[in-house]
Amino acid sequence: MTPNARGALLMMGSMAAFTVNDTLVKSAGQDLPLFQLIAMRGAVATILVYLLARNLGALHLNFSRHDKWLVACRCLSELLATFFFLTALMHMPLANVTAVLQVLPLTVTLGAAVFFGETVGWRRILAICLGFAGMLLIVRPGPEGFSIYSIYALLAVASVTVRDLVTRRMSPEVPTMIVTLATSLVITLTAAGVSAFEGWVPVSRTAGVMVGSAAVFVLMGYLFSVMVMRVGEVGFIAPFRYSSLLWALGLGWIVFGDWPDSVTLIGAALVVGAGLFTLFRQRAVQTSD
Repeated sequence: MTPNARGALLMMGSMAAFTVNDTLVKSAGQDLPLFQLIAMRGAVATILVYLLARNLGALHLNFSRHDKWLVACRCLSELLATFFFLTALMHMPLANVTAVLQVLPLTVTLGAAVFFGETVGWRRILAICLGFAGMLLIVRPGPEGFSIYSIYALLAVASVTVRDLVTRRMSPEVPTMIVTLATSLVITLTAAGVSAFEGWVPVSRTAGVMVGSAAVFVLMGYLFSVMVMRVGEVGFIAPFRYSSLLWALGLGWIVFGDWPDSVTLIGAALVVGAGLFTLFRQRAVQTSD
């Protein structure tokens, strides 16, 4: 198997793991309060990440104070993204929320141009506009289709965009596992603190298994995403991230009986098409340079 083929399989595996995690969380959220669920999943995930980081010898803070501030900003962005995304997930169909998140490559590209001065040609600007138009078809701004949870999904996109832009400014000396461990710990402790006021409910065996399994799938998704960066060409592998939408469509239909209407599917197609064009165009520009 070629490196590109291995990378494509790893990317699809990563997207599948993250989507299965979302499905398990959405299912468990029918019986558990949101912050209790986040705290429980985070506790298991944090322990797993800690054990993995220790095994890899990545538990050190030998990097600059500037990078430590960036790590803190990333943790805050991820915390907000987790809250907004999971709140939207509990009240919107899985495929709809996943489709909104597919606009991330476009928002990151636009953010890099605005804040970092990276060059973005008119073709990619046009693709970004088409992608945003597709996103509007999904969230449906209007009295019938728009809701507060659509806003939460958009806020999740904004938070993840900030997270990715901050990550791009970190030095290579910052261990990836330390960033992951810090993020997981901050989310877990914050959720545990809020859940103390929200109140905990008894956890059934089924809900407990779902939460524990969700933590394992989160870790699997992260591991696959790290392995992806070490094989093949990024320009070839990156488009396979959109396979998450196929997983969301299938799992949303099988588990929850949800299937998007035609307008949402058209919007999702626009978002994915715009994202693919942006990735291919970026690869072409880098090749010509």
